Formats: sequence, structure tokens, C-alpha cells
Amino acid sequence: RQALEEMRALYERNQADVSEAKSGRTDLIFLIRFRHCCLLRNQRCLLAYLYDRLLRIRALRWEYGSVLPNTIQFHMSAEEVEWFNRYKKSLATYMRSVGGEEGLDLTQDIKPPKSLYIEVRCLKDHGEFEVDDGTTILLKKNSQHFLPRWKCEQLIRQGVLEHVLS
Repeated sequence: RQALEEMRALYERNQADVSEAKSGRTDLIFLIRFRHCCLLRNQRCLLAYLYDRLLRIRALRWEYGSVLPNTIQFHMSAEEVEWFNRYKKSLATYMRSVGGEEGLDLTQDIKPPKSLYIEVRCLKDHGEFEVDDGTTILLKKNSQHFLPRWKCEQLIRQGVLEHVLS
């Protein structure tokens, strides 16, 4: 706000000096150019600041998911919240359009996994679980299995499985 107020004041002073320069005061031309350069610099700084905030808000969608915590939303302007919601909808539409019938959740693996299979421990009885090759595994409490990461991530989030770190 301070930068915008300063820019408004510089612009108004320039307008007044331009009308005087038109009437014959050529000594004001350098001052007018200097103020104009200040205006352009402030504009570039404000645009860089706003672009950085936009990138940070976009990163929040990937980090926190589709719902932002209230502590973060409190520090965002109404326009930023609106932009976040539009970006969220656009990303969801794109994810539904790729990856077949179910879509593809691009937010699932932010960092590429080191291995495609992980060791998991069953925290509660879940019943039978079918792997891609058709093998059926019985998920009983305290049993440990070596399963494809992408296949069991949903069960880890639900609290059925626990990733065993060696």
C-alpha cells in the first residue's frame, strides 16, 4: 500500500511538471524522467512481489491439498483465496481428465519414490487385498507384507497399514 501511495504521488507530481514543461520549462524534463524511472522500478518490484506470492499460493495447494488451514488463509487477501480456489478447480479438472476412469492424483507423490515396493505392517484386520498380478493377500493385524507403494498408500492414509522403515 505504501508503494502504491508513493507511486500515486510520483505520478501526480509528474503530471503537474509535464504541463509546466509543455509551457516551456525544459529544466523539468530530467526530473520527469527520473520520476518515471522510479515509477517503473516500483511497478517491477510490486509485480515481482505479487508473482512470488502467487507461486507460494500455488505451492500451498500441492503441500496442503485442496483445503488450506485457517492460519494460512487468514494471511491471504480475498483475491488470493479466489485465485487459489480457481487453481484448485483447474488442477482437479485436469487430474480427472488424465489417467483413465479414476483420474490421476498428481499430488500423491511429490518426490519420486526410491522404490516401487514398500514393507507395510497391518494395524487392524482388513480382509483380502488383491494386487495387480491377481495375487490375493490377507491383511490381518500385525502381519507384514511387501506391496506396491501406489497400491497401499490409500490404506496407509486410512490407518489400516503402516509403512515399516528399516
